[in-house]
Amino acid sequence: MTLEERIEQSETRVCTTVFPFLTNHHDTLFGGKAMAIMDEVSFMAATRFCRKRLVTVSSDKINFEKAIPSGSIIEAVARVESVGRTSLKVRVNIYLEHMYKEGRELAIQGLFTFVALDDNKKPIPVLEGIEIDN
Repeated sequence: MTLEERIEQSETRVCTTVFPFLTNHHDTLFGGKAMAIMDEVSFMAATRFCRKRLVTVSSDKINFEKAIPSGSIIEAVARVESVGRTSLKVRVNIYLEHMYKEGRELAIQGLFTFVALDDNKKPIPVLEGIEIDN
């Protein structure tokens, strides 16, 4: 399997409905909840990519471009963007769909970095033991 095929196969999508218990006093998706969704879906994509124990080490610039109102559908799409020796970066885009209108638009985006760990919680190579065709 090539690196691009592995990235393609590990892409992860999660959809949910924004119910009132997920919103803030503006009746829009609470930012902290959005970040939790992003961290979780990026973790799934990263784990599917390398099948190693991973920890989140950073969330790089998260852009809240559009408020997500209660009653919307959102889709979080996570895709591995780059691979280092012991770390990898996953881009997450959250798309907003209005419940009763066609189309969707990018609402939030961010980049999450993970490090692979061994049983002693020491960093290990992300691709160690994984066959990658060139």
